[in-house]
Amino acid sequence: MAAFEDRYITSADGLRLHYRDYPGPADQPPILCLPGLTRNSRDFEPVAERFAGDWRIIALDFRGRGGSDPDPQPERYMPRTYVADVLKLLDQLGIADAVFFGTSLGGIVTMVLASTDEERIAGAMINDVGPEVDQRGIERIRGFVGHPRRWDDWEAAARAFAEVQADVFPAWKHDQWLAFAHRVCREDQGGGIVLDYDMAISQPFNEANESSQFNLWPLLDGLKGKPVAVLRGELSDLFSQEVAERMVRELGEQAELITVHNVGHPPALDEPESVAAMERLLGRVRTAVRTGA
Repeated sequence: MAAFEDRYITSADGLRLHYRDYPGPADQPPILCLPGLTRNSRDFEPVAERFAGDWRIIALDFRGRGGSDPDPQPERYMPRTYVADVLKLLDQLGIADAVFFGTSLGGIVTMVLASTDEERIAGAMINDVGPEVDQRGIERIRGFVGHPRRWDDWEAAARAFAEVQADVFPAWKHDQWLAFAHRVCREDQGGGIVLDYDMAISQPFNEANESSQFNLWPLLDGLKGKPVAVLRGELSDLFSQEVAERMVRELGEQAELITVHNVGHPPALDEPESVAAMERLLGRVRTAVRTGA
């Protein structure tokens, strides 16, 4: 595993937020990794294993996930709150801009931030999410988010994930499910294995998806003309091919659509297609930095 330091910032409303800081050169924007709804900074270990050292990598735990404090007011578990936390992180670290790697919720946070502070984004990888989402995926997520689970050991957790998510990663072997369990779970005080997020994140998620949906397509305006890689899992039930193709058309010639074969929502970022796409994106970012584009 690539070496990193565990670091913390304090949010504007007083929460202690954790991030992993993988060292890299200071003469180019760092990679800022933003995870999905129930996930955390450990999801980006494959990114760090491939790019740490060549790039500084900062992987944030959103509030209520991983090593970050839970929010005593669950209604604040919303994208604009996460945007404020991200901006606080960048400002505290003195980072003018970054290459945003956003998975699912992290991709939405990236789009929202681009609509208000586009100058902070040097490039972006949006992993399996867009301005429109498929209701099938929303219903699947609602079926498990906010439901606590506990297993006796890591092996039992890995078997459980393999059973219920076999359609997301149909080619995965046991060791991959075990690594997945270690990324999304933690040990509790009794030695059992539990999900590593505050169950209250489900409250605003469920409420938002019961109400009428806003038009999110204008959020893309801040990303137009920037280097962007849009990843879509071939089996994704959240991000349709139609929406992905429209998204890339609207983003323009600097955007690329990549299909990650035989995986669902979201790609794990260790697939050959994902790694190659990130390499191309970072190459475009480096060219833009050198030319001042």
